[in-house]
Amino acid sequence: MAFSELLDQVGGLGRFQVLQMVALVVPIVWLTTQGMLENFSAAVPSHRCWVPLLDNSTGQASVPGALGPKDLLTVSIPPGPNHEPHQCRRFRQPQWQLLDPNATATNWSEAATEPCMDGWVYDHSTFTSTIVSEWDLVCDSHALKPMAQSIYLSGILVGAAVCGHISDRFGRRLVLTWNYLQMAMSVMEWTSARARALAMTLNSLGFSFGQVLMAAVAYGVRDWALLQLVVSAPFFLCFVYSWWLAESARWLLITGRLERGLQELRRVAAINRKRVVEGTLTTEVLLSAMQEELSVGQAPASLGALFCTPGLPLRTGISTLCWFAFGFTFYGLALDLQALDSNIFLLQVLIGVVDIPAKIGSLLLLSRLGRRPTQVGSLVLSGLCILANTLVPYEMGALRSALAVLGLGGLGAAFTCFSIYTGELFPTVLRMTSVGLGQMAARVGAILGPLVRLLAVHGRWLPLLVYGGVPVVSGLAALLLPETQSLPLPDTIQDVQNQAVKKATHNTPGPTVLESTHF
Repeated sequence: MAFSELLDQVGGLGRFQVLQMVALVVPIVWLTTQGMLENFSAAVPSHRCWVPLLDNSTGQASVPGALGPKDLLTVSIPPGPNHEPHQCRRFRQPQWQLLDPNATATNWSEAATEPCMDGWVYDHSTFTSTIVSEWDLVCDSHALKPMAQSIYLSGILVGAAVCGHISDRFGRRLVLTWNYLQMAMSVMEWTSARARALAMTLNSLGFSFGQVLMAAVAYGVRDWALLQLVVSAPFFLCFVYSWWLAESARWLLITGRLERGLQELRRVAAINRKRVVEGTLTTEVLLSAMQEELSVGQAPASLGALFCTPGLPLRTGISTLCWFAFGFTFYGLALDLQALDSNIFLLQVLIGVVDIPAKIGSLLLLSRLGRRPTQVGSLVLSGLCILANTLVPYEMGALRSALAVLGLGGLGAAFTCFSIYTGELFPTVLRMTSVGLGQMAARVGAILGPLVRLLAVHGRWLPLLVYGGVPVVSGLAALLLPETQSLPLPDTIQDVQNQAVKKATHNTPGPTVLESTHF
């Protein structure tokens, strides 16, 4: 590929690429805190109904002095399903007979209870304030919590759907300045083929560090409003320095913006201290080196090209399914850490810590096994870990947490794989559109994932069966994708089709049915 040769001349992995990666990893870290924020800002603290005998000074004055808070709780709040004080019901009148040592559950009836008419009392020992305690999102209003989550994820869905296509039309940096969802791909287009996987993995590790950072910040800031401010403020700094980021020269040249592309290449050569090359870069050199790409790439590609161009529909469908599987399973599990009945701060740290070796390991496997086997293995193994949890008794919380963390680690490895794999499957003119489509699928999955927890009314194992089955199915579907290891990054749709022709030609004794049909 002509651009690959130009990139090698100006430096495919030099000072510029290092600075660019650092500048993009920082907002990725903080972006992750936004995604995981609800585990803490929307945590559901222990709660009970407000009752006069315990929470009103006038009511307490009429209580015999020999009765303590435990006795008053017994006569004011009925026991719940787990034999703890009921979180959503209270007695209409104090049930003094329950203080009798011989009293049983038959000493009161459901008719003697009522909903929490005067609000709730929350346990503030872990969090001083959450949105749940702030707006009483409990009992009959508990569905408003996932609704807020869906609204947030729907906003990201719109961004993924719109911004990927816009960045293919108007440029990476312009969109990146306002929206960091597309940041990882800007690194990919400024690195050589040998450094591409490393660059994408480093960006992916930003999400791992963000998981750990989220737990640390939430541990120190227990008020939801202040926590929201702390994790949002750093984006002002990211906005300021985003104007330094270079536009993708590959995109500029493919779309015919030769002068700007030349300026960016010279800038990169200067930062990488390639002074000799900087002086030899001219418009004539670019026209000569990229004559074929420029002639093919002038026409802007549309979203429909992903589904109508021969060779692309299968790639589009399967890569979109893999993105969906990640969002569906990851957000379904990771945004409900309280369900594992363990320390949520520790769990959040463990998710991030396990994610790091998983992604580094996936980088090694990508270079040794290839893209396709690593993609398939990471998705299938993560699904199997989650499915194994259906066989673990609910009382074995430590084992359930360990399997869940391992499953999420496998999904992190899968995320690294298809972040790299998707970019290599599609040409430059459609790369951001395909990534935007993938992210849109991931957000659709993220919106639907938490709703699957409602199936638990039919059996605690049922949500886990769905969460584990989806990545297994998508992983097996990825077997139908072509291998892209060591191949140059395609610039045009014609490049993708040429790669498919070469693959079919080099197969002996001849092309398989799958390749001749789809690629």
